[in-house]
Amino acid sequence: MLFLVRHAESIENATKYTGFYENPRPWTGPAAHALSRDVVGLTPRGFLQCQWLGQTLRDLTGPDLVIRTSQYRRARDTAVLALPGLPYEVTPLLNEQHYGTATYMTKEELYATYPERAEDRQTRKHLWTPPGADGESLACGVLRRATAFVDGLHTASAADVVAFTHHTAILALRAVLERRPVTELVEESRERKTPNAAVLVYEQADGLFHACGTIQPDC
Repeated sequence: MLFLVRHAESIENATKYTGFYENPRPWTGPAAHALSRDVVGLTPRGFLQCQWLGQTLRDLTGPDLVIRTSQYRRARDTAVLALPGLPYEVTPLLNEQHYGTATYMTKEELYATYPERAEDRQTRKHLWTPPGADGESLACGVLRRATAFVDGLHTASAADVVAFTHHTAILALRAVLERRPVTELVEESRERKTPNAAVLVYEQADGLFHACGTIQPDC
């Protein structure tokens, strides 16, 4: 079995238009990305969600468990708090989409600075490649990483796998696991994102993964 987990509520999630998203931004792209990757932790609600996750995952998983997490602190913290004392592997394959120099940039600032990218960002977000050497689109960069992660599962042991990751990465992973177009999943996410700490359950059979449902936190 595979369990995809979106990290618990982070400070960034809870302060969408104040804290880290205060306008004007007091940081540049590289500094903003380091802040997002290494500093942003969980809220008190996020800690409660980790407690819920711990019990939920213990009820769902078998004795042999492989835990993988992205490099971002909010995903690593969720793994450690939900499943304390268990070893885990950090992998960049589960990282959030890298927004390059556009990390924490306002839309107004983005469109003014990179007008040639504005149409893709507005109407074809899955194809939009953020500016900067490390910027990656959902349809190429993130999907490529998701494919590599899923390919690795096919050759792994029979142990249950719990993967702690992020909203955009989950869209790419779902496209691979469920054999669905990224565009379709992006449209669905416009109505409702994957909730923080939600668990997406997949069963592997005949070389394919099959969605078994989503379990959402009650806190």
